[in-house]
Amino acid sequence: MCGATEKKRDLVRPVWNILGNLRAVWESGSVRAVNRLRNCLVVSLLALAVLSLAVTSHAQVSPSGSLKRSPAEVVKRYVLLDQKGARLDAPSFDALTPYINWKEEPAWRRVVVVEEISVPDDYRKWDILNNLEVVIPVTFHVRGAVYLENATFIPEDTTEEVRFHVKVVGNYWRIISPVIPPHVGLKRLVSFVREAEANEQNTTHRTELASLIDSLRKAK
Repeated sequence: MCGATEKKRDLVRPVWNILGNLRAVWESGSVRAVNRLRNCLVVSLLALAVLSLAVTSHAQVSPSGSLKRSPAEVVKRYVLLDQKGARLDAPSFDALTPYINWKEEPAWRRVVVVEEISVPDDYRKWDILNNLEVVIPVTFHVRGAVYLENATFIPEDTTEEVRFHVKVVGNYWRIISPVIPPHVGLKRLVSFVREAEANEQNTTHRTELASLIDSLRKAK
């Protein structure tokens, strides 16, 4: 248990240590109609199978990623927690474990600053691999990124799409890939850096953190 805890702590080390080092192509008309009908039927059955499992509900997704919920709900919960900064410290990272299939992450060199996130509920927008495995595209409105080695914010107003591979693992929906850098909301990141500044004893580091806060505020 101690080893696992230490690995999680490596995700986001003491703030300054991190800041110093943080997608069916349809066949041609020459193919026999029976083959096209067969392919269409297969795709439809797969879609219906996933839809039968992906029961959309207004209720909050259960922490277990139950098959009674849509796989999109698992992705929504994950990206929301990430946006709120759950991957910025080890104790908060524990809240993500019911939705993912990995136990540790690398020490990230950057944090992506996001403003809006879109996760489609419509299964027709997903890639259905089979009845227990789908790929769900998530769109992020990105404001820029904080590069952790030098505590620098580089603004970049753009859109990023991440295709989350979701699969049934042990009777629960789990995100199995990709493992992306933290995608944190602007306000949350400002608060995180402000807290780091308040606790920093090194004068030079406090000055750099203050400069980073100023850069992030200008992005609002």
